[in-house]
Amino acid sequence: MILVPCPHCGPRNASEFAYVGERHRRPDPNQTTPEQWRSYLYLRDNPAGWTTETWLHRAGCRRYLVVERHTATNEIRAARDARPGRSGT
Repeated sequence: MILVPCPHCGPRNASEFAYVGERHRRPDPNQTTPEQWRSYLYLRDNPAGWTTETWLHRAGCRRYLVVERHTATNEIRAARDARPGRSGT
């Protein structure tokens, strides 16, 4: 079982969460080429190691979280609210 340390609800089973995807910076749609926009939308790194992802706590606080997870071991070393300046209660 994978426990996700939700900053609002405490440690919860990963089945309560929905994986949204890898975190990466959104380019300015007015200043990017079609190839760069396509890359942003469809290409992912998919590393075997530490990655930063977005998850939704759909069965709990319904907040988006930034989760640092090792893709080979599923170890989670950090989770925080996805909105800047927000923290757990």
